[in-house]
Order: sequence, then structure tokens, then C-alpha cells
Amino acid sequence: MKGQTCIVTGGAKGIGKAIALEFAKRGCNVVINYNSSIDAAKETAKEIEDLGVTCLLVQADVSSSIDCKRLFEKAVKVTGKVDILVNNAGITRDGLALRMSDEDFDAVIKTNLYGTFYCMREAYKLMMRAKYGRIISLTSVVGVHGNAGQTNYSASKAGIIGLTKSMAKELASRNVTVNAVAPGFIETDMTAAMTDAAKTATINSIPSKKMGQVSDIANTVAFLASKESGYITGQVIGVDGGMAM
Repeated sequence: MKGQTCIVTGGAKGIGKAIALEFAKRGCNVVINYNSSIDAAKETAKEIEDLGVTCLLVQADVSSSIDCKRLFEKAVKVTGKVDILVNNAGITRDGLALRMSDEDFDAVIKTNLYGTFYCMREAYKLMMRAKYGRIISLTSVVGVHGNAGQTNYSASKAGIIGLTKSMAKELASRNVTVNAVAPGFIETDMTAAMTDAAKTATINSIPSKKMGQVSDIANTVAFLASKESGYITGQVIGVDGGMAM
């Protein structure tokens, strides 16, 4: 990946940060998109630059098609191209469907699903002309099997699977692969906020009997972004310790 350029949306912290750092370790120049986490973004950028590659920070709200267009324009202006897109940005607004507001449903769909589409569309234009590219989107185990209290989030992540498979068919002849990664129960700041009882109950439902690490996701995404994965497209790779079996 040396000399390639990768955009990671929501790349300031958590899984996105782990992905951005993994690409940097492999010699890839990284464009980190963030929305509000400016301090975390600067910290991650410093870690990436210490690895000897270029890191560009771009503030953009992926739920805005105008912001997504600006994100890609800045990436091309600074690095000259975009070889890899990782759609990682996402939000949650959990609650039972009975009491879920229109605003909470719309916010999750617009950021998670619309944002993924907007970025995919911008990457489509560049990669089709270049006749090369890798697009990887983060879906979720709940996008495959659903989850009570997450109708909006599950719908957004299921939609990403549809986007992935459809766009993979459109771009396959242009040497552009489009895949998705579906994380299960991963150790992050979000899961750290759970009660011990909730963590234990979830871990007991996983065949491997443990939580995954952000590195598990980053390594899978990096493989799908590599030239060695060129015959894999339109796939949803579960990284969940067997949770979705």
C-alpha cells in the first residue's frame, strides 16, 4: 500500500483510529474525516505522521452530500488521488421502536446510510476513471440479524449491505472491489460504558467467549484494501467470534 491514499471516515478514535493507523503502518497516506472530535483527530494525525506518512485532517459531516464532496476534493488536492475508501463514520440513537422519534430515526439513517452512499458515490467517480480502487464499509452484526432497541441502527447497517452488493456489481469490471465488514462485540469506549452484567451476558452468547479488539477489525479491513484481495467483492465479512452463526 506504500504511496496509496486512503480516506477513513470517523477516523479520529475507536475502530476508525485503529484502521487509520494500520494503513499508515503499511505505508499508506491517510485522510481522516472527523465531525466534532477535533482533539482526538489531531492526536491520531500526530501518531500517523510519526510513522512517516502524510495525514490530512478534514472536518466534514458525512450526512451532507456537500461536505462529502468537499472531503474528496481536499483529499485529491493534497494527495493527488484516492485509492481506498473506508466508510466507518456512524452514530447510534437507541430506543424501542414504539417510542423512537422521527428525529432519532432520521439522524441515524442520514449519517450511517446516506453518509456511506455519499462517500461511495464520490469514490465511484475517481476509481472508475483510475480503473482501480477498494471500498470497504463498516456494517454490523445487527445489520444481519437485527437487535431489539436498535431498529434505526440495524436498518442503516442492513442498508449498507445492500449498497455494498449493488455497487460491487457496478464496479467489478473496473477493477474496483466493494466489500463490507460486520463487527460483533468489540472492545471500545462504547462497550466500556456497559454494566458488567450486560457485558457478561453478551460474551456468553459468543461462541469464542470473548470480545473482539479494534485490531481484529483493522486487520480485516486492511486485507480487503490490499491488492491480494482483488478477487473478493460484494462480500460481508463477519468479525464477531462466531456471534452471527
